[in-house]
This record gives sequence, C-alpha cells and structure tokens, in this order.
Amino acid sequence: MNKQQKIMERELSRLYKQERSFLEKRMEKKDSALNRLLAEKVPEKLQGTLDAAFAKAFALVFEKGTAVIEKSVNREEKEKQFQVDSYAAEIKGDRRSLRAFSRKAGGAGRLNLALSGAAGIGLGVLGVGLPDIALFTALMLKGIYEIALRYGFSYESDTERQFILLLISGAVTYGEELKVIDDELNAFIQRGVFTARDTEALIRQAAGGLSKELLYMKFLQGIPILGAVGGAYDAVYMKRVMEYTELKYRRRFFSKNKMSS
Repeated sequence: MNKQQKIMERELSRLYKQERSFLEKRMEKKDSALNRLLAEKVPEKLQGTLDAAFAKAFALVFEKGTAVIEKSVNREEKEKQFQVDSYAAEIKGDRRSLRAFSRKAGGAGRLNLALSGAAGIGLGVLGVGLPDIALFTALMLKGIYEIALRYGFSYESDTERQFILLLISGAVTYGEELKVIDDELNAFIQRGVFTARDTEALIRQAAGGLSKELLYMKFLQGIPILGAVGGAYDAVYMKRVMEYTELKYRRRFFSKNKMSS
C-alpha cells in the first residue's frame, strides 16, 4: 500500500468513526424539561397542521423553488471549485487536499445554520411560528444543495430528491428507525438505486419527522417574545441535518472515487 492509499484509508476510518458517533448519540430520544412542560399545552391538531405545512413546503420548493434557491447557491461557481479541488486531490493525494471537500461543505452548512437561527429568533420575537416553516425548509434544502455540489453531486432528479428526503428523515430520527434509514442510505451509495421508493411517501416521512421534532418549539414560537426561544431551535435541527448530510455525501464521494471498500 503506497502513501496515498494509506492517507485515503485513514480518511475513511475517520469518516466511519464520525458516522458511528452520530448514530450512537441518537440511539435514544430524551425529551427536555421544556418539552415536557409544553406537552400539556400544545393543541392536539397542531401536529397534523405541522405535518401538512412541512409537506407543502417540500413540494413547493421541489416544484418551483429550486431555481430560486440556485440563484443564492451560485451553482456554476461551486461546480468549478469542485473540479479544482478534485484535480488537486488527484495530483497531491494528501490529507489536506482530501479534507478540502469536507471543510468547504462544513462552511456552507455553518452559513445556512446562522441564517436559519437568525430568521427563527427574529420571527419568534414577533410570535410567528407556522409561516417560518417555509423559510426553514428552503434554507435547509439550500444547505443540502450546497453540500451536494461541494462533493460533485446534483440534486434535481427524482432519485436525488429521494436521497435528500431520506437524509432529512434520518437526521431527525432515533434508535432502530435511524439505523434502518442509515443502512438504506449506505446501500444506495453502494448500488446507486433505491428499492421501490416513492417520492411523495418520502416527503410525508420527512415532513412527519420534522413536525414531530419541532412540535413544541413551533408552538412556543407562536408566542411573541417567548417565541425567540422556540425560533432558536431552528438552528439546532438545521445543524443536525447539515451534519448528517455532510457525512453521507462524503461517503458518496469516497464511494464514487473508489476510495471505499
């Protein structure tokens, strides 16, 4: 094994360790004291309202919003940068050139995290909860698109949308359900195809996962001033989605470039 191969093996080992850490932290859900306090106050119909709002936001972005998001993503520039980084990694093959992809993907995630947090807190101060869902969803997909481009992947096809929706579902899921989703994502990365997956069903799954996690915070966000606390949780869940997204696109990158076993 030459020096370049050893470096790649170490980077793969680092990736697998980070993936295991992500999964282990989410084997069991622990509700906060605040969630337990709010549980008795949340209207029963709010869960269904949030489910519908997230599903509508996904459908709207996929149908009409991708072109709008691309204007802020600057797709052409990121595609060119990926080519430059790929050439450097191929020629140098050192740790720094290989980590350039994850470093830049992480930077994209942090920017969208900051935007999401600022928007959530600002709207929370005003007592705006449900209308924030469309903005939160758009920023989340923008962040995912940017990470995909950093690793040389597109996001327009139905298959890529299914991959993205499963990423989101996995990021907001726990325990055995998370493990099942993670295994399915890894299988797709190896084979390049899903087994009998339906985009509409995946939209409902992702929407349901997000609404379940954000239920109490979106209720709190609808209360002026106090809503800033609820709005701040937009950034918490955005961070989780971006972290999981970066890990899985990095795995796809290694797999595509024959770096994984």
